[in-house]
Amino acid sequence: MRVRVQLPLLSCVLLLYQDISTWATVALAFQTLGVVYGDMGTSPLYVFTDVFSKVPIESEVDVLGALSTVMYTIALIPLAKYVFVVLKANDNGEGGTFALYSLIARYAKVSMLPNRQPADELISSFKLKLPTPELERALHIKEILETRRFLKTLLLLLVLMGTSMVIGDGILTPAISKNDLITKMTIIWMPMVADAVVSVSIVILLALFGIQQFGTGKVGFMFAPILALWFFSLGAIGLYNLVTYDISVLRALNPAYIYFFFQKNGVAAWSALGGCVLCITGAEAMFADLGHFSVKAIQIAFTFVVFPCLLLAYLGQAAYLMKHPDSASRIFYNSVPESLFWPVFILASFAAMIASQAMISATFSCVKQSMALGCFPRLKIIHTSRKRMGQIYIPVINYFLMTMCIIVVAIFRSTTDIANAYGIAEVGVMIVTTTLVTLVMLLIWQTNLVLAFLFPLVFGSIELIYLSAVLSKLLEGGWLPLAFASFFLCVMYIWNYGSVLKYQSEVREKISMDLMHDLGSNLGTVRVPGIGLLFGQYLLSLPAIQSTIVFVCIKYVPVPVVPQEERFLFRRVCPKDYHMFRCVARYGYKDVRKENHQAFEQLLVESLEKFLRREAQDLALERDLNDFDMDSVSVTGDDGAGAGTDDLRTPLLMNDQRREEPGASSQAAAPMGLLLPSSVMSSDEDPSLEYELSALREAMESGFTYLLAHGDVRAKKESFFLKKLVINYFYAFLRKNCRAGAANLKVPHMNILQVGMTYMV
Repeated sequence: MRVRVQLPLLSCVLLLYQDISTWATVALAFQTLGVVYGDMGTSPLYVFTDVFSKVPIESEVDVLGALSTVMYTIALIPLAKYVFVVLKANDNGEGGTFALYSLIARYAKVSMLPNRQPADELISSFKLKLPTPELERALHIKEILETRRFLKTLLLLLVLMGTSMVIGDGILTPAISKNDLITKMTIIWMPMVADAVVSVSIVILLALFGIQQFGTGKVGFMFAPILALWFFSLGAIGLYNLVTYDISVLRALNPAYIYFFFQKNGVAAWSALGGCVLCITGAEAMFADLGHFSVKAIQIAFTFVVFPCLLLAYLGQAAYLMKHPDSASRIFYNSVPESLFWPVFILASFAAMIASQAMISATFSCVKQSMALGCFPRLKIIHTSRKRMGQIYIPVINYFLMTMCIIVVAIFRSTTDIANAYGIAEVGVMIVTTTLVTLVMLLIWQTNLVLAFLFPLVFGSIELIYLSAVLSKLLEGGWLPLAFASFFLCVMYIWNYGSVLKYQSEVREKISMDLMHDLGSNLGTVRVPGIGLLFGQYLLSLPAIQSTIVFVCIKYVPVPVVPQEERFLFRRVCPKDYHMFRCVARYGYKDVRKENHQAFEQLLVESLEKFLRREAQDLALERDLNDFDMDSVSVTGDDGAGAGTDDLRTPLLMNDQRREEPGASSQAAAPMGLLLPSSVMSSDEDPSLEYELSALREAMESGFTYLLAHGDVRAKKESFFLKKLVINYFYAFLRKNCRAGAANLKVPHMNILQVGMTYMV
């Protein structure tokens, strides 16, 4: 009888949970309207205006051909490519070019920074599933990528170029949407001169970037109702025009009209593609903004709201043009019923203000990912949501985008000129995404070869055709995104190049374990109470060191999040009475680095205690199992004996905590975070453990000291001129002006000791 009562109750709980989850997804989908789809939603304001400025309307073929091109572009790129394919290539919920790069880097060692270690693959969020031996193609591609440095560099440059163009989109999108809004105002109020247009645009831009500090969540909920009403009005007006003027434009569903359009207009039709591509502006934001929302939310919003409303809007405008071909220059406002003109105009004004939010949020996400993977100077990042870690705000990037947008609006006073520039940036990012997703399909998904090549063949061909059209406008504004992309590409590549050289310098100057054994008891003239956390390579320069020393390396791994219980990897450096340990603190590119220093210290000490207990347990087991070698039994490492081949000062690159035998099971090697609880072995069973834990607690009570290296990177005298220029000036300038490591640790200045160092690379 009890079972009969409990089962319905359990079913009700599960149904309630599913209902809550469903409504949460719907609410998130509603929120995406205000952030992700604003750019694409405002494209009906200017697409046909731009297209028919290149191709005058002379017959119905012109209208139907342009309409068919726009409809199939929306159906193929945002719907077929992004909604059904690209969004599935997310990295544990993160999207964008660097998320794809991170995903690829987990399956193949393609990172230019060689800090990958076997223990990283044991992180629960790594979710690594290596290619099966039966699929030799995936293994062969993996081998090629790992063994050829040229391909690694090419892949990195491709990712950096894609990210640079996303940032370029973040500059051009606000400029084109605000300029278009004010241009429409000048059509209505003719006395408004060009200088006034620029002034009003700048005021709107200042307001838009000013509210970014409140976070994507608040901005999304504030903008979503406006954009929802906007999409509803697009669909309703489009349906009204379709029925009222010419329902025969539905013939454009036949793609043959695209052929007729090009056959009739030739080169002019090809040039008009630069206007057609504006109908998919912001499509990349669907993927780049994924970390702010979820896959289902973005898919639901586009499939059931954005896509049908946009189709109705373009169908309605085409139907109006069939009867009024002279209205192409201001087709949107002319096609609005007279009684609804002012409400729609006000709504369009708000929608145009909101339109650029998609690429602004995408820029924040891409910069955060590139910083975590060592390809962008460190900047202050503010996490604006406790529930969704991907919702961030970067003040420096926000102010930079605002400044660049104002400059663009001031220089390019025509929407058409900015549109020429915008098309190149948008299509360029799409091509990069197509290339990376194809690699994911071949390497990770192990997709059928025909389907894998069909993806770039179909979508890549369309994007290349559009790229050829927008590149023809290179001298008419198209140079601008290339200039922005080149600038950010140089910044990111120089930072990555300098970071790799610095890493290699640290590896060359490492301290061997033999030397540490010889100097261990004599390091520092005295050992003062407390715990010293060393974040650099200057131990031999200190006159006094703390009673407990932990060599800490901060390391980013190619995963979005590292669970806290798996954050630290410990290993003993010298014999027990030295009280020296090495520690790798691992973070994902989505993790919050600016955590409270007390929480960091508490978690570190707890993990160190677990390590000591596990080490004592392993030694006890070792005494009972003399038939096994110590390294094949211990997961946590040794107590200093036999470690002469290890190197203390190898930054970020530690030996695995367990040296596996050739036939050892992978399940036996657990990450250091997954240590046994303290109850497994009582400290009473090992007096040395009790002594060491007591010493650790006393040191903790005395406080922590953060010993940081303030490094200066210089090129060697024999280096060639270009290397000296890049390292001594450009990279040095970036290091000097970026956010210091101490700021991320959020440590009181009284607890920090910085020592100057020079790295010769």
